[in-house]
Amino acid sequence: MPNSPRAIQKSKIEAIIFDIGRVIIDLDPSRAIATIGAESTLAPDKLWQAVQADPLWLGWQEGRVTARQWCKNLIARFHTPTSFNEFCKAWNSVLVPKPLLPEHLFKRLSKKCRLVLLSNTDPIHVAYMESHFKFMRYFSKGIYSCDVGASKPSLKIFRAAIKAAEAPPERALYIDDIREYVFAARAIGLNAIQFRSRRQLEAALRARHLIR
Repeated sequence: MPNSPRAIQKSKIEAIIFDIGRVIIDLDPSRAIATIGAESTLAPDKLWQAVQADPLWLGWQEGRVTARQWCKNLIARFHTPTSFNEFCKAWNSVLVPKPLLPEHLFKRLSKKCRLVLLSNTDPIHVAYMESHFKFMRYFSKGIYSCDVGASKPSLKIFRAAIKAAEAPPERALYIDDIREYVFAARAIGLNAIQFRSRRQLEAALRARHLIR
């Protein structure tokens, strides 16, 4: 049982793989919807659900749909005239500027473990995150669905993350807010915990002697 407390204590953690959305960076889709869906009569939450249910969504997340194709698709669907640059600005506004976790946490962890990012995300968000969020400097590698061509809970993307972690699964810790993805990580042999709050995460890291 690789995820039991006893097993974790016996197996030293050499790498930590972090999800991004709602773990490190909070998400506020209403900020993007205010622009992209300005002409729609749907409520913001319903409109965002419609965006995620779009036939091109999976291809967008897995790199088969380009940024301009995605922009053109949503502009046509919601009848909102806007330039590509304005669309990208609105799309990136989903990413709340103040991270949920402090930069100093990653600085401390990076001295003990190799840090890797694993996220279902798109090229517009990747470019923005890598240029605007300072915590990124502490991560050795970012594994993104739009680059891998597969999204969580696919085994393909988890295997890519394990390879990037340069550690066997039993010596890597995975952190995600989505329960389904935590279970998928455990099924492939990773230690995994579900993120609920900064306080809960820090307690879990202390239990594993990764921070004091």
